[in-house]
Amino acid sequence: MQYGLFEILNLLGALGFFIYGMKVMSEGIQKVAGAKMRNILSSMTSNRFKGVFTGFTITSLVQSSSATTVLVVSFVNAGLLSLTESIGVIMGANIGTTITAWLISIFGFKVKIATYALPIIAFGFPLMFFNRDKLKFWGEVLVGFALLFMGLSLLKDSVPDLNENPEILAFLSNYTDLGFISILLFVGIGTVITVVVQSSSAAMALTLVMANNGWIPFELAAAMVLGENIGTTITANLAALVGNVHAKRAALSHFIFNIFGVIWILVLMKPALNLVDWYLVSNGFASPFTSATGIPVGLSVFHSVFNILNTLFLIWFVKFIAQVVTRTIKSTGEDEFHLEYISTGMMNTAELSIEEARKESVRMGELVQKMSKKFQDLIDEKKQKKQKKLLKKIRDYEVMTDRMEHEISEYLMKVTTSGTLSDSSMQKTTSLFSAINDMERIGDLFFQMSRDVERILKSEKSFRNKQLKNLQKMMILVDEALSIMATNLAITSKSVSLESAVLKENEINKFRNDLRKDLTRDIEKEKYDPQRDGWYKDLFHLCEKVGDHAINVSEAMTGEKERELKEEI
Repeated sequence: MQYGLFEILNLLGALGFFIYGMKVMSEGIQKVAGAKMRNILSSMTSNRFKGVFTGFTITSLVQSSSATTVLVVSFVNAGLLSLTESIGVIMGANIGTTITAWLISIFGFKVKIATYALPIIAFGFPLMFFNRDKLKFWGEVLVGFALLFMGLSLLKDSVPDLNENPEILAFLSNYTDLGFISILLFVGIGTVITVVVQSSSAAMALTLVMANNGWIPFELAAAMVLGENIGTTITANLAALVGNVHAKRAALSHFIFNIFGVIWILVLMKPALNLVDWYLVSNGFASPFTSATGIPVGLSVFHSVFNILNTLFLIWFVKFIAQVVTRTIKSTGEDEFHLEYISTGMMNTAELSIEEARKESVRMGELVQKMSKKFQDLIDEKKQKKQKKLLKKIRDYEVMTDRMEHEISEYLMKVTTSGTLSDSSMQKTTSLFSAINDMERIGDLFFQMSRDVERILKSEKSFRNKQLKNLQKMMILVDEALSIMATNLAITSKSVSLESAVLKENEINKFRNDLRKDLTRDIEKEKYDPQRDGWYKDLFHLCEKVGDHAINVSEAMTGEKERELKEEI
């Protein structure tokens, strides 16, 4: 019992080592890339074919499609990759993982990067003490890379050695004569093994050893390979469980892609294996059906051809797959509070976390724009029932802005206290703090304005036609100011100008002053209703305050100062 517990602890420790190495390397890469990360990923995945090539290259280098797909899910979670871009990368990862089988089959070994881990650390560790940020971050990348593969090596050493413990899997030979049921059984076994060792490449090596030792025939080894294709999707789906809706969709698309491939190849299993056998025999290789030495090359051919054909077929259906997973995993309704991009359970780095928070701030900007539209509808609406619905909607939106501001602020606070932010990232964080605070105030102002309208409706009074038209005109200006604000929130480039925002703010201020003068003239002419016109005055003043907060958001995101621009304009 103690020996079993010790083995489990070794396995968990090795897994922790592996994950920590991945975290250090991932953080380092993102710090090196900084703000360019999105552009780098976009150029690598600008179309589905480039995405496939990217996935193939990364997986060929790291020898683990699971590592690639978990990274892809993390990028989708942060909004750095779109769903359609991620599907192409995942397809390429499936092809890249076949390289392992060829290395084992042809050279008789698996590339052991762990052998060079300590020299890599010896080179990377001193870089971490340099003053230059770039060199320091590259040091983190190298150390993380070495730790990742040291962890992977320890992980493989922690699972039972088949050569020393052949009885562990020897019992499988008792289940090889059940026809198609045996094939399905071994598909399941391949899936379980891949989930346990957390690497389809490692599971493939395990399958080759089993087949080479004569425990299972060629067709069941091929079935295990298919199971490994399903098992490798479990890792990404487990990572996405605590992710946002976009991460879950990316992980599900990986599962759909692989499960579809397994289904069609199972239908054509016999002719596919006979075709592989014919190809090998006609090229001078031993038949995998009759010779155990022919199985490794036979499995390599089967594995590669299966994944390449599956990709060639489904690459034309990337958009369709994206639509299927979007319909399957639906985003929560707009009236229910939720953060789509921020997910505290995901293993994100500080740099990615800022991007997630920025995406949420964009959604918050869209929400206050909706409040603006609803308020415009409210002052135009004549039917009492619809007025009540609009008042409730604005009240609900105000609650949502409060909660969004609280959640995003709390999240940003965790990011700033992580101690891993560069100076430019710290500036971005400060800007986001300021922006979400101003947008929360905009939500409060719209709610306050709706309460004023509610009071006038209950008093059975109504604004004069001229006042109503003035409010409608003011709201059009406010809406335009919010639109400029939303644009500045969505664009990450520092080249965004504040000029249009200042012009709109000046326009709102001038119109507010005109309305104030107009109201003063009405008082002088004794056309003044203290209650009605008091609410009217409150409304156009509150609209002007919305404009002030809108320009504050634009100012925070662009880094420019309103007063400097006002002097120039």
